[in-house]
Amino acid sequence: MDTVYYLIQNMLPVSIPLLLVALGGMYSEISGVVNIALEGIMLFGAFFGALFVFFVQDSSMNPQTILLLGMLIAALAGLIYSLLLSFAAVNMKADQVITGTSLNMLIPAAILLFSRMFFNSDGITTSINFYIREVPILGQIPLLGQMFFQRTYLTVMIGFIFLIIAVIVFYKTKFGLRIRSCGEHPHAADSVGINVYKMRYAGVSISGILAGIGGFFYSVGVMDGNVSGHTGVAGFGFLALAVMIFGQWKPIKILFAALFFAFLRTLAYSISLIPILDNLGINQTYYKMLPYIATMVVLAFTSKKSRAPKAEGIPYDKSKR
Repeated sequence: MDTVYYLIQNMLPVSIPLLLVALGGMYSEISGVVNIALEGIMLFGAFFGALFVFFVQDSSMNPQTILLLGMLIAALAGLIYSLLLSFAAVNMKADQVITGTSLNMLIPAAILLFSRMFFNSDGITTSINFYIREVPILGQIPLLGQMFFQRTYLTVMIGFIFLIIAVIVFYKTKFGLRIRSCGEHPHAADSVGINVYKMRYAGVSISGILAGIGGFFYSVGVMDGNVSGHTGVAGFGFLALAVMIFGQWKPIKILFAALFFAFLRTLAYSISLIPILDNLGINQTYYKMLPYIATMVVLAFTSKKSRAPKAEGIPYDKSKR
């Protein structure tokens, strides 16, 4: 039973970055803009969030307050960086895949250069600990409290709050209906007075905010506050794209997909705790490949049934019908 608790407690901080970034990709793509740049936006948000933490870590502020402020900094950074994609995709009508790829390639090199210039290292290393041993009151709930509210991070609770907001926005608001209509049939949306350009800017901007936060939460819950230009975010941005597709661009399904991939990654780093797997004598490196192999296998079997927004990736032109 202790092994089960351990796996769940370590799986959740890993699943939250995937969940948030995949939700961000969902907002962008249901508005009609393909966001391949999620990996770059994640790293951009993680870097500025970690940079803020680095400068305030020796202050008297509470670690959880620093985490929340770092989250806001990362969100702002993600928003600003995503505007480059918005401008290229909406205003310039550029190829969205190529634009996203170029944005992904720019950031690791820029972070590496900046870190070498100012820190003489490959990235930013922080010493503050955001770990929560037990959430007051909630941690005392039988069974569930030990699984979800002990030995955890505040990022887990924040992630689920964003999920609830996404469900409400997606299914219960006019904004959710309008942004979906822009991804399905932008000309029909335009004919009833919806500004397609603004909706697509909004979708990509929300995507940037969530991806920036997801990147910072990755550095907090997975990398213990460290950000490197060499390792980046370990392909989590691309994995989040797979989570989004596997989740069929729907918030709840995206949650389960994120938990699935996070479980595989956590399992790969916990082989020594599972005697059956440990006794096989397989090198741990092969287990670490599991989430990425599973991504290819899942997408191979589910891609035919995937139904992306009809106007996804197609620049909107008012003159065409």
